[in-house]
Amino acid sequence: TGNLGSGYDCAGMALGLYNTIEFTETKSGLDVTVEGEGADAVPLDEGNLCIVSARAVFDAADWRPAGLLARMYHAIPVSRGLGSSGVAIVAGAVAANELAGRPLDKSELLRICSELEGHPDNAAAAVFGGLVMVGTEGRVHRLRLSDMYGLLVLVPTFRLFTSESRKVVARTFDLQTVVGSLFRMGALVMGLTTGKSDLLGSALGDEIHESDRNRLQPLVGDFIRESLGAGAVYAAWSGSGPSVLVFTESGETDQVTVGIRSSLGDQVEIFRPRVAEQGII
Repeated sequence: TGNLGSGYDCAGMALGLYNTIEFTETKSGLDVTVEGEGADAVPLDEGNLCIVSARAVFDAADWRPAGLLARMYHAIPVSRGLGSSGVAIVAGAVAANELAGRPLDKSELLRICSELEGHPDNAAAAVFGGLVMVGTEGRVHRLRLSDMYGLLVLVPTFRLFTSESRKVVARTFDLQTVVGSLFRMGALVMGLTTGKSDLLGSALGDEIHESDRNRLQPLVGDFIRESLGAGAVYAAWSGSGPSVLVFTESGETDQVTVGIRSSLGDQVEIFRPRVAEQGII
């Protein structure tokens, strides 16, 4: 998941949701199969994101297999703001690096993946694991998430394409909006790392990307409000949406889950993933 609210394009967190891919070198050609979530919408040719990133790694390593057999098993919902494209890019890059004999280190893999993704937050979380902050130059800082929180992800039945969601975000902002965003960013980082839920609550309501996206898809804003009404201490768009990332006090996760189910019914599927501290091995 990326952004986490006010950490637009620079904050990310790895969740325990996984896609699996297998690469095998063959004598010639490209053979791709995909099973699971979104399989019907995934290209089975050179346009597949796993293959795109694999080619980039092969080029960087100055090595190519004679042919490639790629088997992909998807569990991460597609076009829901849970980093499925970033995961595909990282998975392809890592598998290609393994096939080539691990010529590239994590930093080199992150650089390639970030360039292909267009922003580094999802890729950095997938590569390094845990809660991360990453700068535009690619420097990654892993932060320790407080154990005072429980975690939920609300996954709606409908999709929202990243290209559509990014298109509505403004390119310039007035000074007051920027100052407010800086405050929320500070509150977000301090709240997540110290376990002080009042600080995390002060990070609510991002104006850099969430305000515009709420107008694009108002139901996401409704999901956030219902989560807070059910007792969550924080809720934000997950990546470019429409999934919602929800933090609770650690002892109240069950109660909040019941409240959200009561108010939202079958509009969302509620996931309870762990934070995946291990990135790529």
